[in-house]
Order: sequence, then C-alpha cells, then structure tokens
Amino acid sequence: MRACEETAYEMITVTYKATFVRQFDALEEGLQNEVLEKIELFKNQRNHKQLKVHKLHGPLHGRYGFSVNYKFRIVFGYSSKNEVVLLAVGDHDVYR
Repeated sequence: MRACEETAYEMITVTYKATFVRQFDALEEGLQNEVLEKIELFKNQRNHKQLKVHKLHGPLHGRYGFSVNYKFRIVFGYSSKNEVVLLAVGDHDVYR
C-alpha cells in the first residue's frame, strides 16, 4: 500500500481595498458573517475548488472571483503568489 503524500499549501495573505470595505459595511450583518467565513476558507488554497475560484474575463481580465453564496461574489487580484487584494463584494453586478 502506498503512503499518501500531502501537498503543502501555503496560506494566503489577504488585504482589502477601501471600496471592498465600503461594500462590505453596506451588507446586512448575516451576509457580513458569511463573507468573513468564506474569506477565512479562501486563505487556505485547498478550499479554492469549493469556493469556485475562477479567472474573470472582459473588463475584469487579470482579476479573479469566488463565491460567497449562490448570489454574492468576491472579486480579487493577486499582488504576489500568496498575497491577494480583495477588490469588491456584491451580487453578480460586481462583475460589471
């Protein structure tokens, strides 16, 4: 029987743009808690598939997004391999 090798995943450092903070502050408390929960999951790269992390296209080319829930998304960009900046949070209109 072969031993399972576990891939080492580094934790991601997250920073926030002022626009993200303003949008976050405008959300209802329950949704804010859900967003914070998903950000904590996002910090571990093992959870990226579960969060549906994906590249964005069009005007947001070079940016990425992930799901908070069925309706809400977070847009982010990489500042380095293990550092991201959260840019926006909102419904699908956040992609416009």
